[in-house]
Parts: sequence; C-alpha cells; structure tokens
Amino acid sequence: MSTSPSAVPVRAMLVLGTRPEAIKLAPVARSMAVGTHFEPVVVTTGQHREMLHQMLGLLGVSSRIALDVMRSRQQLSDLTARLVAELGEVLRLQRPDLVVVQGDTTTALAGALAAFYEKVPVAHVEAGLRTGVIDNPFPEELNRSLIGRIARWHFAPTPRAARHLTDEGVPKEQVFVTGNTVIDNLLWVLAEGTGASAFRTPAKRILVTLHRRENQGERMRGMGRALRRLAGRGDVEIVLPLHLSPAVREALLPELDGHDGISLVEPLDYLDFAATLAECDLVLTDSGGIQEEAPSLGKPALVLRTTTERPEAVEAGAARLIGTDPEVIVQAAGELLDDPALYRRMAGAGNPFGDGRAADRVLAQLAEDFAADVPLDATV
Repeated sequence: MSTSPSAVPVRAMLVLGTRPEAIKLAPVARSMAVGTHFEPVVVTTGQHREMLHQMLGLLGVSSRIALDVMRSRQQLSDLTARLVAELGEVLRLQRPDLVVVQGDTTTALAGALAAFYEKVPVAHVEAGLRTGVIDNPFPEELNRSLIGRIARWHFAPTPRAARHLTDEGVPKEQVFVTGNTVIDNLLWVLAEGTGASAFRTPAKRILVTLHRRENQGERMRGMGRALRRLAGRGDVEIVLPLHLSPAVREALLPELDGHDGISLVEPLDYLDFAATLAECDLVLTDSGGIQEEAPSLGKPALVLRTTTERPEAVEAGAARLIGTDPEVIVQAAGELLDDPALYRRMAGAGNPFGDGRAADRVLAQLAEDFAADVPLDATV
C-alpha cells in the first residue's frame, strides 16, 4: 500500500473504554486525524462512560461509534462476553485494516480478542508491562499478557517492557520501543494551558488517587485512615478525586468526608487533573499512569501497591513502592514532606518514560509496514 496522499488511507479502529485509554490513545488518534495515511475510527465501549465522555472532546478526539456495555455491578465475565460480542459486530460492519488497543483493560483485551476472531491485525500501545504476578494487578496482568499473544505490533514504552516481550517469545521485529503516549498527551494538555488546579491553599499539596480492585475494602479504608492522619499534621492540603466506583466510595467516604485538610472532589477532567498534578508537591497513588506522569513534572510519587509493572520509575528514584500499610504510608509521606534533601533527590530523578514523541513513532512504524505490504498476521 502506497503512503502517498492519493492512496487509500489505512482504516484504523481505535478501541477505548476507560479514561486512561482515552488519555493514552488521544495522541495517536489526533495524529491519525490530521494526516493522510490513516482513517481513524474511534470506538468507545462505555466501560467508563461518565469519566470518558466528559473528556474526549477536550482531548481533540471524536468518537464515531459508542457502545453501551456497562451494567450496575456486573461481573468481569459478563462484561468481557458483552464486549467481545459487540466489538465483533462492529468489526464486521466497519471492516478496518487494523485494530489499535491500549494497555490492559477489559476493553483492550476484548478488542484484541474480537479482532483476532475476525482476522484483523492488532497494534498494542503500551505493550510489555509485567509484574510477574498473574493476579496483581487484577485482572490487568493477565489481560496484557493475553494481548501480547494476539498482537502483531507491540509498542513498548521502555526497553525493559520490550525485553519482557522478547523473553516471552515475541519476535524482535514486532517489538518497538516508542516511549509512552501518556507523556505526549500530558505535554500537549499543559501546553494548552486551559486546566484549573483543584488545590486551594498554599499548604504542602498532596494529590491522591485510589481505585484498584485489589485495594478495595478494608485495605482502602486503612489507607483512608492514613490520609486522615496526614491531614492532621495541619500543614498539608490533600486533594482526592473520587473514582466513580461504588466500592471505592463506600470505602473512602466514611473515613474522609468532611475532614479538615482533605478535599474530596468529583473526577476531574484531564485538563484540570493535569493542572492539579502540575501544582502538587507529592503524589500518593495506586494508579499505573500517574507513575509515568508524575516523574515528567518532577513530582515524587509514593505507590500504594505491593507490585508495579512500571519499575523504571522506582529504579530511577522518582517513585517508591511502599505497599498499603497505613503506618508505612504515614511515615513515608512524612519523610518526604519534612526532609528537603530526600525530596530534591526524588523530584530531580527524571522521567524514564519518554520524550513526548511516542505517537509519532507508532504511526511511522504502522505506515512503513502497510506501505511495504509486510505480513500482518501475528506470528507468536
């Protein structure tokens, strides 16, 4: 296939269902839309309907097809089955040349599996992340491993992620180190300069995000009590955007609602979240993506998990993996707030996740392979 402007563009179906997927696929979708080599078909599954649709327009992304797969408190097996069936129907109607999925969500797995069933090649953005523990994080670790068996293109954010793939038997010629597209989008959003920070005081500012399934219940309630103790110092302002998950709210609201020094806010749109991240002093999170974004802005991150698929930030010294014990959380946060030398070391550690040009590398490789008519079936 020629990549000249007169050629028929490659029809690329980008499947996304959650806010992190939208954030990380937005640079790919924007670049495809302004070029001539690709025709992007953005399909949203509705896995995070409220959180997703409030921000797609802000990110310069237009959704062509919107599914409605979510049911209240549905099981993962029900969600997965519904996604595969509905995405399979979309694939048969749209007949794309390739499917692009991102990361490790149920939407990503279902998109890859449906494409496999319809014999459409898959490109996996943010490939190769691993903890080595099949159920931690759950179900993401298994999801990304299974996508790794299906995908034809594996766009790894770091050399370590690329090594995971080749160690698992993925051919080297199908693995490409691109950096992470989350950095592309963060820099784009901050350059737009239209976000508003949620912080309101000149105190030491702590941004907290909590949502992981393995942390829900008593473990999350304990983390809420740790945040209450930190707020009790009297010299901090904690901002916690509450995830829409009922399980998260049931754990955190009784512990934190109405407590001095803690602002529980509804989910921030990404422009406001980026502005809030840029203004904070410290990040406490069980999120994956924030482990990549915080080092880009020189914000030390304490990772409230027992494993991480992003050890590069820890090894660089920009993040610490501290687990979920409330005593450890209070101690680790206090050390950073009270020890300027320790804080400067973490803040100055640098960003191992890319230079903001990952989407360009993804599109260049896809355009090159389609132009060369290389075999597009997965060979793993």
